[in-house]
Amino acid sequence: MTTYPLHTAETAPRASRPILEGAEKALGFVPNLYATMADAPAALQTYTDISTSFDSTSLSPLERQVVLIAASVENNCTYCVAAHSTIAGMQKLDTSVVDALRNAEDPADPKLAALAHFTRVVVEQRGFAGQEEVDRFLDAGYTTGQVLEVVLGVTMKTLSNYTSHLAAQPLDAAFEPQRWERPALAG
Repeated sequence: MTTYPLHTAETAPRASRPILEGAEKALGFVPNLYATMADAPAALQTYTDISTSFDSTSLSPLERQVVLIAASVENNCTYCVAAHSTIAGMQKLDTSVVDALRNAEDPADPKLAALAHFTRVVVEQRGFAGQEEVDRFLDAGYTTGQVLEVVLGVTMKTLSNYTSHLAAQPLDAAFEPQRWERPALAG
């Protein structure tokens, strides 16, 4: 497997340095995902831009984490599930929702269950969600604009999930308490 460097603001390509410095200032550390992506400044910039855009959607903070965790579980991204579980905890979001998602289950809340289900369908079907799936999502109280906001979140996670798969960067100490492995399938 190819080894990717974990850059610091001092070792990163010049275009990545301001992003790494900003992350360190905001979080107190540079997440290993950012340190890896820094090797390709355009990838790191795109990821942070998509993240900012996703944060400005009409989805609530809890709904955004539902999308990000559900997509990461579906893509079997151990790094991103742990990271977003930690972020959800920092935002004091409902732990029962996060726990359900981490177990590849639907949350008890029907609207959030529809969001998680639709996110998984978008990932599984690579965007080819049938009209029945879209209607189910809309019937739960979401809008056509929010269909596209889910796609935005899935796009964000595709970039980070695939980067994590290829780079296999270590889990940050800050995310370690939320370490995750795909649950065994019943059967």
